[in-house]
Amino acid sequence: MTRIKELRMNAGLSQSGLAKALNIHQTAVSQWETGRTYPDMSVLLSVADYFDVSLDYLVGRSDRPKRPE
Repeated sequence: MTRIKELRMNAGLSQSGLAKALNIHQTAVSQWETGRTYPDMSVLLSVADYFDVSLDYLVGRSDRPKRPE
C-alpha cells in the first residue's frame, strides 16, 4: 500500500507513530508498506479518516485525495 507510506511520510510520521495513532502494531504498518499484508476494511477506514482522504485514493482507484463534498 504505497499510498499509506506516501501519506505517512508526507505527514512526517514514523511507522510507529502511525501505528500508535491507529492503535495497531508497527509491524502491521511495515507489512502493508512492503506489500506482505493488506489492512482490513475497518483499518482502511481508520487510515482514510486519519489522513482525511477517500478510500478510492487510499487504494489507488483515484488520484484525487480529497473526499467528495
